Amino acid sequence: MTTAASTTPVADARRLALAHYAARGVLEHVLARHGVTFQQQVALRAAVASDVAQTPDELTAQVQQSLKADPADLRATLDELLAKGLLGSDGAHLRPTDAGRELFAIVGAETAPVSARIWGGIPAEDLAAAGRVLALVTERANAELAALTG
Repeated sequence: MTTAASTTPVADARRLALAHYAARGVLEHVLARHGVTFQQQVALRAAVASDVAQTPDELTAQVQQSLKADPADLRATLDELLAKGLLGSDGAHLRPTDAGRELFAIVGAETAPVSARIWGGIPAEDLAAAGRVLALVTERANAELAALTG
């Protein structure tokens, strides 16, 4: 006799990765229509979400916390956003341009209905449990990475 518990998939690193890449694939499809990469979108999001202009080093550090990417690659990403006119330089600080804010809003509007279909109908208690697990996994993985690189 098969029970729900025995057929329910257990969360693990592979399932987490599959979910991440499936969702990222959706976002990258939208971003490609606008000539923007995933890494550029993450950097633009960090700039748009900030209440204050940030130095390139501050913005790089913030994005690096999310992506765990090489800082030199992230600086190149910021340069790409500057070249596209999505970020602007204000002395020693970077801030999103009107075009950057507009693109960010457009991508959000284009992905919103897809996100609603992906996330819709999942019970709040399941989302809360998944959120707790993902926060703990993130915390532990960040600690392990710090031990490996520190």
